[in-house]
Amino acid sequence: MSLASRNRLLVDSCSTGFQPVPSRSSCAAWHALKTRATAVVGLILLAQSIALSAPSTQPLVLHIAADPNNLPFSNDREEGFENKIARLIAHDLGAQIDYTWWAQRRGFFRDAIKHGESDLVMGVPTSIERVITTRPYYRSTYVFIFRADRGLDIRSFDDPILRKLKIGIPLVGGSSNSPPGQALANRGIIDNVTGYTLYGDYRESNPSSEIVTAVAKGDIDVAIVWGPLGAYFAKRQNPPLKVVPIDAPPESSTPFAYDIALGLKRDKPELKKQIDEILVRRKAEIEKILDEYDVPRLPMTSAAENEHASR
Repeated sequence: MSLASRNRLLVDSCSTGFQPVPSRSSCAAWHALKTRATAVVGLILLAQSIALSAPSTQPLVLHIAADPNNLPFSNDREEGFENKIARLIAHDLGAQIDYTWWAQRRGFFRDAIKHGESDLVMGVPTSIERVITTRPYYRSTYVFIFRADRGLDIRSFDDPILRKLKIGIPLVGGSSNSPPGQALANRGIIDNVTGYTLYGDYRESNPSSEIVTAVAKGDIDVAIVWGPLGAYFAKRQNPPLKVVPIDAPPESSTPFAYDIALGLKRDKPELKKQIDEILVRRKAEIEKILDEYDVPRLPMTSAAENEHASR
């Protein structure tokens, strides 16, 4: 009798209980093997059932729109202070970050947020209406920047010395003046003013630093720029530059100081709530990051904090 025939006879006889050939010990072994095989199959089916019924545990991804060449705020090497704050928030959320790199020019919010796949933007004024905003994480203002070796001490747009100096201001595009440009125009200070584009030549690193570099080189005598940008690049110039925060002129209808927050798509209220909690809990770490980048700060307005805390 062949081996295959013997095995078939063993299975048949042990299954029926009729044992013309196998011994009782042989049948016992066969039944034990059958029991183990049945248990293994049962475990496999149970595991498959659990896997199919379990909810998806996809990791949270923060889809962030950011400028790839805009230090001190952000760049595509993630060296800006907004990159660092984003990493801190993502860590606490247990989330990954997926950047979409967009130059912050006209149409940025339309392309990146409204029609794009990004969910949030770092560093937006709390007054912006295109997105929902978190509670603010800092407040800053425009600054005067001039060389420390010039003996200047400019504190106001009403300082008469401004009529005699070469002044650089940011150009915002369109027909609107920047707040500094409007304040100077209100005083008839026009002919000695040079405009510097906010965007610069994107083939160069840090194109927005041009206006501050112009002060160090002596091309202009004073620059009037947004505080975080001006202070960061001023600290890295030689000769040393002075940075003086500006109080808004009393007649100005345009703010000079802004509370800065994160902006999210309007369908992300739960994410906004989670980020608000992180901004409160991580306030000390955020302040340390801002200090590393020399961000000039003003006390946050209680109205802005209370408004966003109540949303």
